[in-house]
Amino acid sequence: VQLQASGGGSVQPGGSLRLSCAASGNIFSINLMAWYRQAPGKQRELVAEITNDDSTSYTDSVKGRFAISRDSAKNTVYLQMNSLKPEDTAVYYCNVIYVNRLGLRYSYWGQGTQVTVSS
Repeated sequence: VQLQASGGGSVQPGGSLRLSCAASGNIFSINLMAWYRQAPGKQRELVAEITNDDSTSYTDSVKGRFAISRDSAKNTVYLQMNSLKPEDTAVYYCNVIYVNRLGLRYSYWGQGTQVTVSS
């Protein structure tokens, strides 16, 4: 399985970025897709997640600013980030919980993508 993340970068406070993460490989079905982030010196935290029935949840600090969505046909998850703040600066990681063609369930992490919010 491969997770290809993209869309990170540098932006000024108040700006927007859109992250994407595409899953490929021995995947039969995806149960959940999520974005986590880890700032320097801090623990990795869950930012947002979306289930296979499109239920979503967000950490309180991003509610109303971030939106997670997915394209099930492409096994891709997106994170639209608006009104970015310096405290959103972190490495963002996508995570996928999937079932392979043997019926085995796995959790898989993508490589991180850096998001920097600074004036």
